[in-house]
Amino acid sequence: MFGTESSLSMFLNTLTPKFYVALTGTSSLISGLILIFEWWYFRKYGTSFIEQVSVSHLRPLLGGIDNSTPNNLNTSNGDADSSRQSVSECKVWRNPLNLFRGAEYNRYTWVTGREPLTYYDMNLSAQDHQTFFTCDSDHIRSADAIMQKAWRERNPQARISAAHEALEQEDPATAYILLAEEEATTIVEAEKLFKQALKVGEGCYRRSQQFQHHGSQYEAQHRRDTNVLVYIKRRLAMCSRKLGRTREAVKMMRDLMKEFPLLSMFNIHENLLESLLELQNYADVQAVLAKYDDISLPKSATICYTAALLKARAVSDKFSPEAASRRGLSTAEMNAVEAIHRAVEFNPHVPKYLLEMKSLILPPEHILKRGDSEAIAYAFFHLQHWKRVEGALNLLHCTWEGTFRMIPYPLEKGHLFYPYPICTETADRELLPTVFHEVSVYPKKELPFFILFTAGLCSFTAMLALLTHQFPELMGVFAKAFLGTLFAPLNFIMEKVESILPSGLWHQLTRI
Repeated sequence: MFGTESSLSMFLNTLTPKFYVALTGTSSLISGLILIFEWWYFRKYGTSFIEQVSVSHLRPLLGGIDNSTPNNLNTSNGDADSSRQSVSECKVWRNPLNLFRGAEYNRYTWVTGREPLTYYDMNLSAQDHQTFFTCDSDHIRSADAIMQKAWRERNPQARISAAHEALEQEDPATAYILLAEEEATTIVEAEKLFKQALKVGEGCYRRSQQFQHHGSQYEAQHRRDTNVLVYIKRRLAMCSRKLGRTREAVKMMRDLMKEFPLLSMFNIHENLLESLLELQNYADVQAVLAKYDDISLPKSATICYTAALLKARAVSDKFSPEAASRRGLSTAEMNAVEAIHRAVEFNPHVPKYLLEMKSLILPPEHILKRGDSEAIAYAFFHLQHWKRVEGALNLLHCTWEGTFRMIPYPLEKGHLFYPYPICTETADRELLPTVFHEVSVYPKKELPFFILFTAGLCSFTAMLALLTHQFPELMGVFAKAFLGTLFAPLNFIMEKVESILPSGLWHQLTRI
């Protein structure tokens, strides 16, 4: 035992300061090279090389299988072609499921004292109203001229007063629309006003239809009357949906889509999908998806997440992460996971709302596709449908974060869709009330543990090399003290073993 201690102390005493300088310098160089390689690999592939090797090669040898994400996705489908599209500027869309200002948004303000809509959002709505409900020939009729000014008014009470003034002179459908949207305090009152607007709107539509080819002025009037009629019917269907007459609402939406198939700007199919999900008519939901989940049409969170919900429904009731880890994913489970990854890549903000990791607020009147505003609008109406499907939220919880490991890095690249727009966060801050809502941003890839560990190791060894070069004798003393402290437990154990075992036996073992 004492021979071992003496040989160790003799070895430490023979080491010169140059040895410590060379040792620390070499270790610093090696750790620096590893750090550079790890960083290059992470920038190119989005993961740590050491982590990738350990997961791919060492874990199977130890009996572990990682099936949290599918190994391959079929990128030859229609969505892959959309990745070739250039990223256009962020376009704001009218929320297909927007609430009623008087009966819903204002009621929230009365209860909480908070304004659910931003000025930017309401200004966009004013522009929409002027585009849909007015035309250049409105100055001919005094009531239409009054309504043309009413849509431009910023003060809600001024708009409502102008609508009443227009009704006193004539009977414009747009005046009933404004009152139904902003003055009615309940959905029942709004529905009554929309029914009055429908009678007037249908008459105006039939009259303008007869003269639509008689000149540009008549054509503009017919286009305006068409927009008014479609808007009224759509809002009546939404009133029926809110009042619990869901089957009636579905019929109204289907009839409206058949009557005006080219007016896709209103996105009536998203209202239809939500109503069909309420009826749990999943076969019809699938039929609508087959028609609208097409490469030639713009995607939406409603389309992508409804498709994921239907595929998750087939396997979610029996899905178990532990069982899937042992046996691997079945074909149906793989399809469900791929659908969830597709939906999350399109809009990564939705899962936190569906999993109730983030508080919901009232959806805005306009949404930004792939943004936080769209996520709020989707989750506000569809959370109940996910809860109704047993195990669907559990499957989403287990798989949604795997999306970000699959998307190429840097994040400006896309996988199934075109790259995520960098202007989304700025537009969402204009659409959403940031006073009481924290805007969600695109999840950034965190640096893997091994890169952070290697960076720390490199910095530590570089500091040691510098100190050893500047103070070789002092660092030699510290090194000897450190090694002595490191071997102290081993020496203690050896002393105990020597005291327990007979001296002759210990002598024979040391000779062996």
